[in-house]
Amino acid sequence: MNIANLFQGLATLAWMLFFGLLVLVLVRASRNRPIKNASVTVLTTLVLAILLTVVSAGLVFIEPQERGVVISALSPTGYREQALEPGLRWIIPFAERVVRYPISRQTYTMSIASQEGQIIGDDSITARTADGQEVFIDASVIFEIDPAKVVEVHIRWQDRYTNELVRALTRGIIRDAVSQYGVEEVYSTKRGEMTQQVFDALSIKLAENGLRLVDFVLRNITFSPEYAASIEQKQIAEQQAQQARFVVEQKRQEAEQARQIAQGRADAAVIQAKGEAESRLIQAEAEAKALQIISEALKDNPELLTYQYITKLSPNIQALLLPSNAPFIFPLPDVYNPNSNPAPAPTTPSPAVEPTPTP
Repeated sequence: MNIANLFQGLATLAWMLFFGLLVLVLVRASRNRPIKNASVTVLTTLVLAILLTVVSAGLVFIEPQERGVVISALSPTGYREQALEPGLRWIIPFAERVVRYPISRQTYTMSIASQEGQIIGDDSITARTADGQEVFIDASVIFEIDPAKVVEVHIRWQDRYTNELVRALTRGIIRDAVSQYGVEEVYSTKRGEMTQQVFDALSIKLAENGLRLVDFVLRNITFSPEYAASIEQKQIAEQQAQQARFVVEQKRQEAEQARQIAQGRADAAVIQAKGEAESRLIQAEAEAKALQIISEALKDNPELLTYQYITKLSPNIQALLLPSNAPFIFPLPDVYNPNSNPAPAPTTPSPAVEPTPTP
């Protein structure tokens, strides 16, 4: 519990007790029923109330996240040079008072959304880029008071440092930074660089006024309706162009695939033709070699040809008689003794007998 607040509560109770006793004494005295030692009791209560009031007015408890600036009527400058540190502190009652300042981190937000920032309504920063386009910036500044410069902040700004210092500096520095970049650089390629530039410039300005910049957050960038529409059309055109490139590439790949398939079929046909030609060549060489062997065999033994002719006849044919001068008659082998005289040839041709087929 805060001891300073405890003494303030006790002082309040003492004063209530004093006024209550005073009224009671006066009422009893008006009825000729005075209270024994009433004056002493009332006087004691008055002294106690005054003492507790003085003590409570002199005791100040500073929270860990605070610093206290002492405004003193007894100081030539009107204030103490050093701020009060956290803990229970003593000041001169009724001659000095304490103004508390938070040293914890604070956030100031400027947003186009009506409920996001410290100011109700559209509080975004309107700025123009290097190419003349209007943009709307949403930003948050996270800062804290330098504990060593609390007195300086009080002298210069009092409790107006948030609106009149942080807000004003941030809006001006953002406008200066945006004016150095083109609109496409602001929201794409140079956004990080621009954010760092704002951070550096704002950090220097706040430090000159007793504040420390913790972080700067570039929340959102909004464009004018006309430029937003042009960006949307550009993106649509880029998407369509990308889709067209994709279709062309797909067709090219399909054509390449078809070409490779046709090439593969042509190569297979060539390979097959070469194989068939080589096979035919081997077959022809084999047939030629076989004919050569047969020719050599017939040259040494011509009766083999007649034998082959007879074996190739149909098995249904039992007898075949032809004229002696028929062109398809092969000479039969001589069954007589080679040393004897040949039999005389007939003088008249034998009649041809047709073969009788076997039923």
